Amino acid sequence: MTAAKTARSSTHPAATRSRVTRAAPKAAPKAQALPEATISEQAGVRYLHLDTPWIQGAMRIRKPQKLELEYIQRMMAWLLLRDPDQLSATRTLHLGLGAAALTKFCHSELRLPTTVVELNPQVIRACRAWFHLPDDDERLHVIEGDADRHVRDDAHIATADALCVDLYDHEAASPALDDEAFYRACWRVLDDGGVMTVNLFGRDVSFERSAQRIAAAFGEAHMAVFKPTSDGNTIVLAWKGFDLPQREVLVQRAETLETRWALPARKWVKLLSAWTPSRAAAPANQAAAEPADKAAGKLAGNPAGKKAILP
Repeated sequence: MTAAKTARSSTHPAATRSRVTRAAPKAAPKAQALPEATISEQAGVRYLHLDTPWIQGAMRIRKPQKLELEYIQRMMAWLLLRDPDQLSATRTLHLGLGAAALTKFCHSELRLPTTVVELNPQVIRACRAWFHLPDDDERLHVIEGDADRHVRDDAHIATADALCVDLYDHEAASPALDDEAFYRACWRVLDDGGVMTVNLFGRDVSFERSAQRIAAAFGEAHMAVFKPTSDGNTIVLAWKGFDLPQREVLVQRAETLETRWALPARKWVKLLSAWTPSRAAAPANQAAAEPADKAAGKLAGNPAGKKAILP
């Protein structure tokens, strides 16, 4: 189950000022109670909600393939860490569908093999009815299922090259899946050379706790973070089996991404920083965390609590 964690103010204007509210098509009730998917529209943008004013995703009605929300754009920053020559062979896996923005972009714009795991069937139906999510085909597979079970299944080891994780409850209070075992399972799902992006909501100790769990799975030298968006979303990147490219390479790739797909990738490079743990939030079992690779370069060795600009 996904939850895009965006509210523009404490009064949630996307909900209070919306012109239209619709319920997603319903199916026969299931034993498990899941929140109802509803739709609102404001100023030419259609929003997905789950029984609350919190925005779960958005689509500009006249530009349905456009990545409308800033944090959703940053979820595509894994492109900076993929060799452009290997892009066409990239297998993408999305945990949480949201309003299908990432799914449509990877499938229809990048034309990549795309698998999505979404727990709530109402979200899937809402995306097909209101957010231009295409039917499954040879490159697109939308799975109604549990993301945790999916990544823990041995059949899925090393089956993804780009993994996008956006899993929150309908109240956007905390990630639905956020323990160390889950992130280690995400590491297993990625093939060597793979990259994960994770949406974390908040700027406080809860973010540090989540970030340290990711570091325990991937290694501190194999992760970086964006500065938070104005709505409070912080995107974390983590990668497997390679060293971070030099800044010059990232800038060159960013220019290509802006030219080909109009993504604000040069801004991404400026906003991306190395992550190091805060002393105040250091976990008790930090010593047991997976060690970072020896060739991590400038990402390693920063003073605790500091964020260094990437090399």
